[in-house]
Amino acid sequence: MRSHRKPLWTGGLLLTLLLQGCQGGLRPLPNLNQQLARLGSGQSPSLGSGWLALIASRDGGRPQVQLIDGQRQLPVPLPGLNRADSLPIQVSVDARGEHLAVVRQRDDRTELVLYRRSLMAVQPLAIEPAGVPRQVSLSADGRVLAVEVSRGGLWQIDLLELP
Repeated sequence: MRSHRKPLWTGGLLLTLLLQGCQGGLRPLPNLNQQLARLGSGQSPSLGSGWLALIASRDGGRPQVQLIDGQRQLPVPLPGLNRADSLPIQVSVDARGEHLAVVRQRDDRTELVLYRRSLMAVQPLAIEPAGVPRQVSLSADGRVLAVEVSRGGLWQIDLLELP
C-alpha cells in the first residue's frame, strides 16, 4: 500500500518560500505613519476602508479613541466619545467611518458603546444575557457587531444587529 503523505521537508520548504515572498511585498505608508507617530503610543487598530480607528495616548497621557481619515491622513474629531471618566479598551470602525464600537472601562465596570459620528452621540449597548465585553468587530456596513463576552468564566461570541 502506498502512502499519500508528502515528506515533512516539503511543507517546511513551502512555508519558507511563502514567508520569503511576503517579505518583499510590504510597503510602509510614510505620511500616515508619521501622523500616527504624532498621536503617541497606539493600540487596538481597526481598519474600515479609508478609516483607521485606534486607541492612542500622548506622552503617558490618558488613552483616547482616535479616528484617522485615510484619504486626508488627518485625525477626525469625535466630540462626546472620549470621556475623562472612562478608559477605552478596544475599538472597531465600519467602512464609512460613521460607526465606532468601543469597549471601555467606566466606574469599575466594562461597557460596550456605539458612537455615531453624524449624530456625535454615544449609545450604550446592553448585552443579553449579561456579560463582560472584551473585543468588538463591526461589519463593513455597520449593521452587525461581533462581541467577545465573558460569562461565568467562559468566553463567548455574540452577534448583535444594530438599530
